Amino acid sequence: MTGSRPPQQEPNDPPTGAAQRLRSALAAPRLTRAMGSHSPLSARLAEEAGFDVVWSSGLEISATAGVPDANILALGECLDAAAGLAAAVDIPVLADCDSGFGNVNNVIHMVRSYEARGVAGVCIEDKQFPKLNSFIEGNQDLAPLDDFAGKIRAATETRTDMVVVARLEALISGQGMAEALRRADVYERAGADALLIHSKRKDPEEVFAFREAYHGGLPVIVVPTTYNQVTVEELEQRGFAMAIYANQALRSSIRAMRETLTKIMRDGTTLNVEPELAPLKEIFDLQRMPQMLQQQERYESLGRELAEAAQ
Repeated sequence: MTGSRPPQQEPNDPPTGAAQRLRSALAAPRLTRAMGSHSPLSARLAEEAGFDVVWSSGLEISATAGVPDANILALGECLDAAAGLAAAVDIPVLADCDSGFGNVNNVIHMVRSYEARGVAGVCIEDKQFPKLNSFIEGNQDLAPLDDFAGKIRAATETRTDMVVVARLEALISGQGMAEALRRADVYERAGADALLIHSKRKDPEEVFAFREAYHGGLPVIVVPTTYNQVTVEELEQRGFAMAIYANQALRSSIRAMRETLTKIMRDGTTLNVEPELAPLKEIFDLQRMPQMLQQQERYESLGRELAEAAQ
């Protein structure tokens, strides 16, 4: 018995809408690549670089707000951030929604709200609320299995077309492979569209073992943060559907900003950092300033023509 699913397109129909494009990407034979983002600007850079999907990263969004990744930010703050990403790019946005911001009723409200704002998919993890970032030592207790299965079913019966990803934290919490596979089977029967298997091992062998042992029909997503030596080719060969590079953009920007600010303070001038900075034109292009000026000229010219015709 499975949760409600949106009507499927015919095989040769082009995908329409953000959710359909995300679903199509997850079903593609090649590995789909998602880049973590925290702002419309970073999302546009990810799109420009050629990534298939933008990951609305809970870690990046909370870090940008200067608070821990521990459900400090409310649903509305995370929603506004994800919706800003979706409005800025033409590729689908998959939102990190932690453990669903509360109980099953919070999940229902979350799905309705994110879908209404143009977000293609949501990912919720099977840890207790409030959750703690998976790479922090602390409470990583799993939610009761029946509780989280209910959240997945509620999400899939609430959505119109949105992709619902169930994130498995059994390996993070130390519950082991058997528990991860047990939960994967239940979440698939609850109606999830894809699974995300998370690991903090320094090598990919744990996620490889999960993929080999999982015999269900859902696409499997990985987040190669700690096992960063793994390649796209290896993940494709192992049968994974998507890799999420969840925090590298933020981490690189922190390093670059810190170095630039330190040099300006040390040198007493910006002259020495200018060769390392993006020119203002790049900022204007990312802001789509040329398009704004073109449409301004177009409509001002049209307005003049209409006014003259009325004389």
